[in-house]
Amino acid sequence: MAKIAVENSLGNVRQALENSGFQVVNLDETSAQQCDCCVISGQDKNVLGITERATQAAVVNAQGMTAEQVVQQINQSIGR
Repeated sequence: MAKIAVENSLGNVRQALENSGFQVVNLDETSAQQCDCCVISGQDKNVLGITERATQAAVVNAQGMTAEQVVQQINQSIGR
């Protein structure tokens, strides 16, 4: 079962992923390193443009997407 880390503000996405059979955990630094995919809201923008990737997992930005679209994107990202 794939483990997906989801930002706390994305409750509808969390529910859709659980209904689709994914193991869902809260997104934090530890879970980001131990999951297959991370889902972010896209609301926290890096104004300075400095990026340091905390994980090798796929990252899905849910901004402007429905929960079902996020599930589809994750399925594609992890090859499910």
